Amino acid sequence: MSVLPRLATFQGRRDERPNQDLARRLARSGDGEAIRELAENLHHPNRRIQSDCLKVLYEIGALNPTLIAGYADEFLDQLSSEHNRMVWGGMIALATVSPLKSGAIGRRLGEVIRAVEGGTLITVVWGVKVLAVVAGMERRFRAKSLPVLKRVLTTCLPRDVPLHAESILMAIDVADRKPFLAILAARQPELSAAQARRLRRTLGKLAPAGAVKRVTKR
Repeated sequence: MSVLPRLATFQGRRDERPNQDLARRLARSGDGEAIRELAENLHHPNRRIQSDCLKVLYEIGALNPTLIAGYADEFLDQLSSEHNRMVWGGMIALATVSPLKSGAIGRRLGEVIRAVEGGTLITVVWGVKVLAVVAGMERRFRAKSLPVLKRVLTTCLPRDVPLHAESILMAIDVADRKPFLAILAARQPELSAAQARRLRRTLGKLAPAGAVKRVTKR
């Protein structure tokens, strides 16, 4: 039986509750046929149905990424959509499966980078997570990923610096520590006291004690 009637659009709903409920049911049941139907309808003529299907898929990914990992290429395809909702939804889905599909994502890294560099705030937030996972797990792609991550940290709004730093943490090794710390130290005067405290907690997981002191509470 088709799962499409359970989507919010088919139920005449504008909230996400039906999609979230369906995602939880499928994450528990592991119904591969239903998940395949959702993936196939990412190109449904009705944009709202496309969006509902993608919402359910990335909500499944947040709960059990193995169930949707096989659709990484379909999620990558969404990054070139004309509709922002499909772009950022595709990026969220990629973020949920990136630890399982870092190599496959890395082979299409240019598409991720273009989406991050030209995307909305939501696309950037989740795209940074994707790039950081790929950089952390696949050294062959670090030369492409790290410059983008540095640009994001350098140019993002001050409020987003601690968030991006948390995401990027896994991509930073000993060789990259100093450049990233230099960027974060330069951004520190722009941060509020709460933002600086959050950033310090992240750096405490990474940096030598002397380096962490460069980012201080205001």
